[in-house]
Amino acid sequence: MAALDMTFAALADPTRRRIVARLTRGATRVGDLALPFDMSLNAVSKHLKVLEKAGLVRRTRVGREHYMQLRAAPLREVARWSMQYERFWNQRLDALGEFLDSQNAKEKTDG
Repeated sequence: MAALDMTFAALADPTRRRIVARLTRGATRVGDLALPFDMSLNAVSKHLKVLEKAGLVRRTRVGREHYMQLRAAPLREVARWSMQYERFWNQRLDALGEFLDSQNAKEKTDG
């Protein structure tokens, strides 16, 4: 569960979510990742370190350049965890649908 906690903590920040979204298009240089953000390269690097610690990204060095690549495994764990709640809400919505159907049927016979 500690890994899942780290993933949620890392994704709690909107800047880090934007970085993850960008990396879904493929690996990119750290400098290029930093361009759309109104913050220093050092600040972006701190966000990247949080994502690395959570296992969401992997850093590769090619010469002097650092490239970041998305790692999907932690996101799959989040999806698995959330699926149990999807079943819960589907059951609740099914029950609500049945209730509303019964109310509509009752109104038609009463009206």
